[in-house]
Amino acid sequence: MARVVDQANPIHVRGLKKSYGSACAVQDVDLDVYSGEVFALLGPNGAGKTTTVEILEGVRRRTGGDVRVLGRDPAEDSPEWRARLGIVPQSTGAYADLTVREVVEHFAAFYPAPLPVTQAIGMVGLGKQENKQAQSLSGGQLRRLDVAVGIVGDPDLIFLDEPTTGLDPAARLEAWDLVRYFAERGKTTVLTTHYLDEVEALAQRAAVIVAGKVVEVGPVAELGGRLDTPAMLGFTRVGGLVGRALPQLPADALVDPPDDEVVTLHTHNPTQALAAILPWAAEAGVHELPGLRIQRPTLEDVYLTLIRENQGVTP
Repeated sequence: MARVVDQANPIHVRGLKKSYGSACAVQDVDLDVYSGEVFALLGPNGAGKTTTVEILEGVRRRTGGDVRVLGRDPAEDSPEWRARLGIVPQSTGAYADLTVREVVEHFAAFYPAPLPVTQAIGMVGLGKQENKQAQSLSGGQLRRLDVAVGIVGDPDLIFLDEPTTGLDPAARLEAWDLVRYFAERGKTTVLTTHYLDEVEALAQRAAVIVAGKVVEVGPVAELGGRLDTPAMLGFTRVGGLVGRALPQLPADALVDPPDDEVVTLHTHNPTQALAAILPWAAEAGVHELPGLRIQRPTLEDVYLTLIRENQGVTP
């Protein structure tokens, strides 16, 4: 059942605009982020993602439109409202001569009901570094400290801007676990990232912003019509398959122009197609199909297509 879209959602945006003189950075953006979900905001550099997020965070004023975040207008920027937000900005913080623990303790003091400092430090994998000076940390460790600062207030709504930039693969997975931890606790997360594998692993829905406009929003698995796009099935002809007529395939199957070496077909029913091809190959004495592959459109495929199709759009 589809969720009810209304102003009770943690984020409700209608007709958002942001202009700088005659230049329009964001135009007519509509967004709804549902309670408890991880929502990804995607788009090329300069598309308007950061401007949109900063308006939602209350650090940048909008030119027009209606915006409600946790039921309030971010422009009001009340202390009680801000205490419910967790923000991990894109740039690494500068923490002078403080230790890791001192940094997190400092920010925890701003919140009415923060997480225990030791817990927050441990959640980002900095337990062994808690007494080290922040300025002596590696770039990846500083990024973890940024995340600890962003989540120590135990927020209801978390903004993560490129949270895993600079992290090694193991640390990235730990950061993903942290996002899942908050999702399991019913928290809502807005994630901006250029790592599309991160989006597929974490987000339920996503919006793609190009040239200041939302060009598509919906479940990650359905963006760009992924579910409606045929899968590609291919293999290499060998032995008795060379020149052999293909078996009867699903009615919707489209076969690329005949090739003595490679067979490529497109169908919404790849499992049925493969079920017909395997016994056909076995009858010819071929029990392993070289180069066998079934590919569905990836998130990267549809994302790049959306960017290409909308790059000429000017707000």
